[in-house]
Amino acid sequence: MSSRTHATKPHEIVERALELSTADGCVVIADEESTANLRWAGNALTTNGVTRGRTLTVIATVDGKEGTASGVVSRSAVTADDLEPLVRAAEAAARTGGPAEDAQPLVSGAPASPDFTDAPAETSSAVFVDFAPALGEAFALARAGGRELYGFANHELTSTYLGTSTGLRLRHDQPSGTLELNAKSPDRTRSAWAGRATRDFKDVDPGALDEELARRLAWAERRVELPAGRYETLLPPTAVADLLIYQLWSSAGRDAAEGRTVFSKPGGGTRVGDRVSELPLTLRSDPNEPGLESSPFVLAHSSGDDASVFDNGLPLRPTEWLRAGELAQLTTTRHSAALTGLPVAPVIDNLILDGGTDRSLDDMVAATERGLLLTCLWYIREVDPATLLLTGLTRDGVYLVENGEVVGEVNNFRFNESPVDLLSRASEAGRTEKTLPREWGDWFTRAAMPALRVPDFNMSSVSQGV
Repeated sequence: MSSRTHATKPHEIVERALELSTADGCVVIADEESTANLRWAGNALTTNGVTRGRTLTVIATVDGKEGTASGVVSRSAVTADDLEPLVRAAEAAARTGGPAEDAQPLVSGAPASPDFTDAPAETSSAVFVDFAPALGEAFALARAGGRELYGFANHELTSTYLGTSTGLRLRHDQPSGTLELNAKSPDRTRSAWAGRATRDFKDVDPGALDEELARRLAWAERRVELPAGRYETLLPPTAVADLLIYQLWSSAGRDAAEGRTVFSKPGGGTRVGDRVSELPLTLRSDPNEPGLESSPFVLAHSSGDDASVFDNGLPLRPTEWLRAGELAQLTTTRHSAALTGLPVAPVIDNLILDGGTDRSLDDMVAATERGLLLTCLWYIREVDPATLLLTGLTRDGVYLVENGEVVGEVNNFRFNESPVDLLSRASEAGRTEKTLPREWGDWFTRAAMPALRVPDFNMSSVSQGV
């Protein structure tokens, strides 16, 4: 058996899988992943570790009289000996399946990435070389202040190699880092949370986060019980991100054109061009956004409402979803764009909301006569796709603001709101800043949002959650 059969370098795995293919078309995606993490509890590190892994996805396309079929198979820990069975499985899936509705010619013509044959990038515990000592200092400050810190830091680096039978040879390295920090009072009756997203842990300061959490625990020393109802509410950037990420995930152009979503126009068509916010807000994605860089081409491991395996390698460009308060774009594949007459606009792995003021969240608090200040949202679920009504819970601190000052912590609530409706009612947006979504942080970490002021946020019931 030739030495090439035992190839283990990612680009060689991709090339060998393409060589083995007997289908009419083939797409191979190799994801080389490495992860480093730290965890802590009660002001002390508990665990740390580094892991590595490989996932290979093979997409086979087979032409037939009724159309082109596709078969997709993904497996982890793939070695050279696993390649032929994996390729054959994808081909069998294509040959036994019916024509793919989203079938399109495979993408071609993009110049090869110059680093396609280079070794994958890897993270290691060295990513925490400056962060870990600063975390130790935060532990000492928290201990002296009567606080207990819990949380974790996670850094992932994924090198993705994309090769196709049409000649594409593309590569993207994606760093993703998250820091979540909880501070609790010793009796565990008070809790506060802060999170940050980062590419390399050079721009996160655990001491500053601990200082912010200490302030929030102090606010919680006074407890105020409030009933359910509509309250003027300040949503911090993390909460805005969680809501608008769900909105992005729910903005498939085909679903809107077929009358199934909040972006469907009564009587037919979509709401593209409609004003959805009186504020001059622009919601956009850009693979080259500084600090939020993401893949500049489509990476689709499966097909769905807003992705197509046939679009792998399609270049991604800056896209405005809302422009100055108007709905400008819905997500489409090449197939759904042709069906709906909308422009091709694949999902991009970041999200930015611009158009607010330069006011900080503290400035917005100072301008509040009476209202609620949230920390974050969690357990967000969809209630009604026709209006994009979501429900969920507040968590880790809801604070009462009176005459420009936080005067105490109130009970948690369940909320019922649509992010589209919230945008139409928001009366103020603050300064856009990078933020970590609390609910969707396992799937989506590259976001920049302002705080929003909503005059009548619907706290539908009281929750006992913390």
